[in-house]
Parts: sequence; structure tokens; C-alpha cells
Amino acid sequence: MAMRAIRGATTLDSDEREHLHSRTQELVRDILEANSLSTDDIISVIFTCTPDIVSDFPAAAARELGFGAVPLMCAQEMAVPGALPLVVRVLMHAETDLVRDDIQHVYLHRAVSLRRDLAQ
Repeated sequence: MAMRAIRGATTLDSDEREHLHSRTQELVRDILEANSLSTDDIISVIFTCTPDIVSDFPAAAARELGFGAVPLMCAQEMAVPGALPLVVRVLMHAETDLVRDDIQHVYLHRAVSLRRDLAQ
């Protein structure tokens, strides 16, 4: 088995805790499903948020999905003028038999515009 890194992102309509949790959980579930993974396959997860998201940590939403034993980290994205607002990004490290070219990166909602080459 190899360790692979999986990217993804989603956007929020507003910075509200429940909405952040819902969108983060949607993103995490979609990544797991698209790559046939379970929480046992996940080594670690790094979440970042644009500076306009302050309602909660995306890691808190992941813990609600059973990621309590997985090392999780949150950080803030750079405040680049003109960047897409209200974005949650993820970098998930997983053990999988998938070759690198078969990894499915997941971009949802307005985040599709960030990486049209990777979005499904």
C-alpha cells in the first residue's frame, strides 16, 4: 500500500457554524466515497480556511464523522486580494492501493473554479 495525498475544497454561502460543518462533512464524505476509503485508511488531514471563516474549525466537523483518532490540523489561507471567499480546503493523506493518477480530488460548489483540471 502507498500513501497518497488527496486535495479538495468547498465554499460556504455564509460563515455559520452549522453550514461550515455541513459543507466540510459533504467534502470529506465525497473524498472518501470517490476514492473508496474509510477513516481507517486516513493518516492525517490538513484543513485550511480563507480568513473570512471564523465560526468554527473544519476539524470539528470531521471529528463528528468519526475522525477522532485521525490527526487533524487547521490553518488559515493567505489573504490574497481578489481570491475566492469563504473557501475550505483539505489535504488528506491516505493509505491506498490506488495509483496516483487514479486518485479523485474533489472540488465542490464555487470551489470548482479553483481547479477545473481536477474537479469532477
